[in-house]
Amino acid sequence: MSLVEFDLRGLEPGQAPDRAAVAEAAGAGSLLVRGPVPALAAVLAALHGAGRTAAVPVSWEPADDSSSRGLARDLGIGTGGERELSLVRDDHGGVLLQHGRYEAAERGRLALAARLGVQAHHDDARVADGEVARIDVRPDWRAVDTLRVAVSTVLLRPPRRSTGRALQLASDPAQVTRDGVPYARPVTRWTWYADDRVRWRLVP
Repeated sequence: MSLVEFDLRGLEPGQAPDRAAVAEAAGAGSLLVRGPVPALAAVLAALHGAGRTAAVPVSWEPADDSSSRGLARDLGIGTGGERELSLVRDDHGGVLLQHGRYEAAERGRLALAARLGVQAHHDDARVADGEVARIDVRPDWRAVDTLRVAVSTVLLRPPRRSTGRALQLASDPAQVTRDGVPYARPVTRWTWYADDRVRWRLVP
């Protein structure tokens, strides 16, 4: 198996490659991904779907946007040797690398006033039970199999924060955004989790 390269630098903000565009990742011996965070996430999702995250080393050349620069810093791109990292997944087939958001699907004219009825559990702790403004989720790349969660009951006020491995949500119709890409339809249930059975190989 040989090196497969994906040049996805032409993706627009809020856009992810479709599955066909990254399908070749499943049969690669190694991978080089050029592009923004959603490009890397899509390739990792394809690798996971083929059951090959542990077998295929992945290199990433980040795009020149703030999200890509931030993730590159978190992952230590350009420093050190190959390493195995946690894979943060969701129950809708996606991979989360930097930032997920869960908020009301209907926001109206006053976006800052939008509210979402939700129950949320972060591992065994109930972190939301009632109306919130939004919930933000970030993988913690300094730890192993860890998600950092911030529950904002009112925007512009400090959120409630927690850390753990899995976040389970049940709610009114909600809009999910994964690494800047809106999910295709409203949802009422969602789970993000750091899968402790799976690792992916980063060649920085």
